[in-house]
Amino acid sequence: MISPLIAAGVLVIATVILMTVRPRAVRDIAISARAATITGAMPVTPTDEPDAAAALAASEAMGSAMIQAGYSVETVQEVLSDIARVNGLPDSQVLVFPNAVLVSARGGGQHQTGAVAGSDGQLLFSQIDEVQKTVDAARTGVMDPRSTVERIDRIRQMAPRYGPVLRVLGYACLSAALCVLLGATWAGVSLAAALGLVVGAALLVSERVPRRYGALITVAIAFFVAVVVFLLLRAGWGSGILAALLAPLVVLLPGALLTTAVLELSMGHMISGAGRAAAGGMQLILLGAGIVTAGAVVGVPDLDFSERPGLLGPVAPWIAVAVYGVAISVHRSAPPRSLGWMLLVLYVAYAAQVLGDLLVGGVLSAFIGALCVTPVTALVARQPSGPAALVSFTPAFWLLVPGALGLVSVADALGGDSAAAASLIATVTTMVAIALGVLAGSSLSNRMRRPAL
Repeated sequence: MISPLIAAGVLVIATVILMTVRPRAVRDIAISARAATITGAMPVTPTDEPDAAAALAASEAMGSAMIQAGYSVETVQEVLSDIARVNGLPDSQVLVFPNAVLVSARGGGQHQTGAVAGSDGQLLFSQIDEVQKTVDAARTGVMDPRSTVERIDRIRQMAPRYGPVLRVLGYACLSAALCVLLGATWAGVSLAAALGLVVGAALLVSERVPRRYGALITVAIAFFVAVVVFLLLRAGWGSGILAALLAPLVVLLPGALLTTAVLELSMGHMISGAGRAAAGGMQLILLGAGIVTAGAVVGVPDLDFSERPGLLGPVAPWIAVAVYGVAISVHRSAPPRSLGWMLLVLYVAYAAQVLGDLLVGGVLSAFIGALCVTPVTALVARQPSGPAALVSFTPAFWLLVPGALGLVSVADALGGDSAAAASLIATVTTMVAIALGVLAGSSLSNRMRRPAL
């Protein structure tokens, strides 16, 4: 009973904090954008002549950056439409895909059409935060098209706030914290930290590798982690280390991608939703193939992820949430000022899931977690020191672990497990529950006039 009491206390404290600071944080988007101190920006005025070529260039740069950051196609379309309208081109048309943007800038007798593909790699949290500031400025006319293009170029050139050693150490701590949340023993936590060092270093190296080799890197990492865990299982370390198989792979798990796919399909974006679902499914297959191959090599026939040996006490997961928040902010180079807000969102997500699991069960607890987190991230984004909603939402989402469920089901299927169908159904149900929670939460976020996802 201690954990539910802690969860209830966390939600009460979070509510008090958000209600206390909200009156000071209610700001118009344009004021927020001006406060972002964007160098060299020129405001758009009603007397300016429409420039379809400049607006098209700004839309292409912004769309490509938002896709790379991980925004949904719905949000990208809304932003690019706002940019066209504020620049005197209200008849413009925008078509967004998960990896490309097509824009037709129309108005004032002008017509310019262009397309741009999304860039490779992921943006760091500090870059995503700056992209959101630029979005706020460009869509409200605080920043003109030329300044928008220049600002996006500067954002892409931003160096990580932390060096490679700290980022790798951050990933090791991230893996250890998630291992605690997955129910490991101290041996499993230590193993997850050690594997996190190797995987974190491999991920940093892979940032410089061409995208076409991404599949090989994914399989190789999953194979290495699984071989180590399976060998130690055969050596008698006990099932308490099994969680160390999933924790170091958290960044590779496509839970957010799959849930976004369900979200977009439910909103009628059939091409983008289907594309994301296919990409997420392929990522799971690659990870599952690496794990199953490792099992075949070392002779481990079964994976029983349902067994959860004794937790490290009722307080340990709550400490692990804080460690996870600090570690992910270092590994993904979040702005230092945003750490407190990220921890607040993480604790709300975990507390909501704990209480939801107690009241309605596992699948619906994911819905409750997403429902609570989405408006909280929007409120946090409105604070003077708050990060972009996507920055605080992404780490919180990983705590809901739909990607881990999917990885287990694919591994079961590839290994010929008869229980794979039930695992796949549980994965799909969890993703749908989270997507519905995000949809319901987004309806509250939209009233706050700040794009969340």
